[in-house]
Amino acid sequence: MNLARIHRGTNLCIISLCLGLMTLPSLTIRATAEITKANLNPANSHTSYPPVPPPPRSNPLPNKREEIENSVETDYRVSNLLGDYTGSLWVGSWRGLTRIEPNTGKIIARVSLPNTTINALAQDKVGRIWVGNYEGLTRVDPRTNQITAQNFFLPSRQVLSLLIDKRGYLWTGTDSGLALISPDRGLIMTTVKNLPGVSANALTLDAEGQLWVGTLDGLVRVNTASALIMQTIKNLPGGTVQSLAISPEGLIWVGMPNSLLVINPKTSIILRSVTPLRGHNVTSIRFAKDGSVWVGTNDGLLRLNPDTGALLDKVTGLPSSHVLTIAPDIGNKLWVGTSEGLAWVMPNIGKATPHLAFGRGVK
Repeated sequence: MNLARIHRGTNLCIISLCLGLMTLPSLTIRATAEITKANLNPANSHTSYPPVPPPPRSNPLPNKREEIENSVETDYRVSNLLGDYTGSLWVGSWRGLTRIEPNTGKIIARVSLPNTTINALAQDKVGRIWVGNYEGLTRVDPRTNQITAQNFFLPSRQVLSLLIDKRGYLWTGTDSGLALISPDRGLIMTTVKNLPGVSANALTLDAEGQLWVGTLDGLVRVNTASALIMQTIKNLPGGTVQSLAISPEGLIWVGMPNSLLVINPKTSIILRSVTPLRGHNVTSIRFAKDGSVWVGTNDGLLRLNPDTGALLDKVTGLPSSHVLTIAPDIGNKLWVGTSEGLAWVMPNIGKATPHLAFGRGVK
């Protein structure tokens, strides 16, 4: 009897235990689900994360990086033009020095220079070509196209302008003053470091053979024999003189960043501000044999009446509207250097023809 009770109790325990084992997992799953649901509620979340910067950009692969570093765009600007005694045209660009036959445009020679950022050109009385750039001054023999002198002790290595005076000496304008050089011996004779306005941006000679210098602060007249300052003209509208030319009447035409002025050098009086050029950046001025004056600007090339300043013509078809230099009456053409190459203009034709060897069409 007792054994029967024991067996019956044992069976009940086993049954209860089995039922308990079957119900415990369901309770556990329900509790876990409720906890998980609570944790997913943003209102119950108190977890915070520190701010992390975005991942750095990936650098290009080595071969691609090298390609990017070496892809420096070529500068096609033609910054100076010079007609020599033989009738040839010398083209100073930021790709080097080139000599061309102006009647045909054919390239005669290319001169290898240590620095190709040419800013100024001049020819001395013997016929040698002088080249000014950002690394100094170089003398070239046009018969051999070889460099015969360089590395002069200038006030600064950055040469901005060059001019041969009536005695045959070379005036060199830098961003730190003037230097007078003997072309034959290649020696500096004197320097003008206390130049008002410091930088000799442009040079020209007046009828008396004296030197006019365009600076950052107006005009300075220098005695070419003694290198002493004779006269200064300050307080010009725009301040900085960028280009100079002397008219057949002896008046000074002055190109400024915002105007074109005509000045009487004897009285230092501004006779007029040329109306069509008001508000324009004047970069180059040249008088042609027919008496007209050509004016290059950042916005094109104009031909003016020198007596009235009236606009006679505006040239189209240039490689760029940013004109840097002008050379009239060479090979029966007007030659124009721009920021995008070289072009020429035939007489009585208001459209330019680009020289293909100096533009982006030829690498």
